[in-house]
Amino acid sequence: MVINVSSIVVAQPDGQQRTVEQPVTVAEALDTLGARRGRVVAALVDGEQRDLDAPLESSATVEPITADSDSGRSILRHSVAHVLAQAVTDLFPDAKFAIGPPIADGFYYDFDVAEPFTPEDLERIEERMREIIRDDQSFERRTLSRDAALDLFADQPYKREIIAGVDKVEGAGDAEVTVYANLRGDGTEWVDLCRGPHLPSTRWVPAFALQRVAGAYWRGDESNQQLQRIYGTAWESGKALRAHLKRLEQARARDHRKLGRELDLISSPAELGTGLTLFHPRGGRVRLAMEDYSRRTHLERGYEPVYTPHVGRSTLWETSGHLDYFADAMFPPMRLADKGHGEVGDYYAKPMNCPFHVLIYRSRTRSYRDLPLRLAELGTVYRYERSGVVHGLLRARGFTQDDAHIFCTEEQVVDEVVGVIDFTLAVYRDFGFVDGPSRVALSTRPPKADTVGTDEGWAHAEAALAAALDRSGLDYVVDEGEGAFYGPKIDFQVTDAIGRAWQLTTNQVDFNLPERFGLRYVAPDGGSRQPFMIHRALFGSLERFFAILVEHFGGAFPTWLAPVQVVVVPIGEAHHAYAGEVGETLRAASLRADVDRTDDTLGAKIRRHQLDKVPYQLIVGDAEVGAGCVAVRPRTGAQRKGVPVAQFVEELSAEVAERKVPQ
Repeated sequence: MVINVSSIVVAQPDGQQRTVEQPVTVAEALDTLGARRGRVVAALVDGEQRDLDAPLESSATVEPITADSDSGRSILRHSVAHVLAQAVTDLFPDAKFAIGPPIADGFYYDFDVAEPFTPEDLERIEERMREIIRDDQSFERRTLSRDAALDLFADQPYKREIIAGVDKVEGAGDAEVTVYANLRGDGTEWVDLCRGPHLPSTRWVPAFALQRVAGAYWRGDESNQQLQRIYGTAWESGKALRAHLKRLEQARARDHRKLGRELDLISSPAELGTGLTLFHPRGGRVRLAMEDYSRRTHLERGYEPVYTPHVGRSTLWETSGHLDYFADAMFPPMRLADKGHGEVGDYYAKPMNCPFHVLIYRSRTRSYRDLPLRLAELGTVYRYERSGVVHGLLRARGFTQDDAHIFCTEEQVVDEVVGVIDFTLAVYRDFGFVDGPSRVALSTRPPKADTVGTDEGWAHAEAALAAALDRSGLDYVVDEGEGAFYGPKIDFQVTDAIGRAWQLTTNQVDFNLPERFGLRYVAPDGGSRQPFMIHRALFGSLERFFAILVEHFGGAFPTWLAPVQVVVVPIGEAHHAYAGEVGETLRAASLRADVDRTDDTLGAKIRRHQLDKVPYQLIVGDAEVGAGCVAVRPRTGAQRKGVPVAQFVEELSAEVAERKVPQ
């Protein structure tokens, strides 16, 4: 094909292409290709996001980004964050604005203001944003030198700090900084520091809402200035926004902290400390069921139980590499100075269990005949999470992992990973996530691990995980650079009853720790070889998985997990003795049964146990005492009368054994 010097070729990823005359914008190229179907907010030009009004200077592949895609929503939300910052600075001229990125399902912007924002302030800010949107202000991209950008933001210290950190352009004397100007109808403009891209104009914002204000430290550092963070959300349509707000309402009703208090499962009193939680008897019953399940299934699958301490000497964490790569997430050391007995040094609360399991492996000579060796522990670990990110049991400072480490030969790695994947899917089915994982990702070598291991070792480990995933038949994506510092990993997500995705199981192949600790095994030829090590936690942590279960089921646990599976409710005091006998029969069958001997009316008792989400209530009165039966009132479904106690025990035991999930 002969192309004039004033022409370029634009193409779609599917190969369709057109020759267009310059000058041409991204939007015009999409029109030529017939690719502006639906609401297109930006485009990928040779894989890079670009504004619609950006000029195309050479031939390129151009792909539309629609408003209802993940990338499109991110661009929309980032644009609305700029509108938010403009509104705040219009209403509060002395405000200093920091950063305003898009986040999952929304956006935020941080501000340094004299007084905290009030609910009334949020209403004023939101109304000002709507005025800006109606003004149809265009987003104009500009490139400035670093010095020019510093002058432009002379009265904005947070922007100046960001600009000062921009690297110089290779081969040039100054750095380049991009900004976006919102052009007002009166000829003035509001400018923000940004890489972009953005919507063509503010009028392209279809639906948004401001949600709340929270405190946030600049750059997440508690030693820095505390800022006011305004959170909001934006969507491609009013319908999508309403659906999201409904999900948020459902999420608030299902919040594990709220239900934990209401159902007397857990509490986190201030005296205990941030990020730490108490399990009450009812929460303890659920947790015990989870632990019993974990111990039993691990034994069935050939894992060996081990127990390890909660602290370890600094030399252990130096050898493992945690003090090099994970120190920020570790609690400060406990310093011992008992020189008379040689106890001098630092001890750390363990952030992970793996170095302890490594020491167990290394405690004696291992042969290839001993492998694979699968060590499992319900091990409690401690990680210093900043108070601003702690979130109940979902992001805690102390938690227990269903942790296991598999030591195996190179030839066994793929088979062992396949076994872990099978185990993972079984756990999801048993705990009610019957559709299995909603997302599976292979996470590869991160930049911070450039000095860990060899290129060959990383490549082999990543190939082993990919081979195991291929054999399992699961669809998966590759998350480049998201692996752990000691090896690549497979991450599993599940989606709960109201459509939220949760990160759960992690499965990692590690060649780094075996090397650091000098692990060996005797090979069939008598030589010495280094084993591979597989890390995995199926629940992730018991606390986090417990919280997810509370929210997934809205507190109405399936019967096999319920803290109280059945409560016997006598109609009057004359029926207490018989109710107690029924309760003893149920408990003798290993069922979690309570007897309600309160003086409340029958109606009040029934309502209370309904609110407590007990799967079954057994009502007993004169008729039931005389016939030796019970009236069964299930949490859902019709009541049955005249059910023999033995029959009910058999039915309930079968339901528990089958781990049936409520619909």
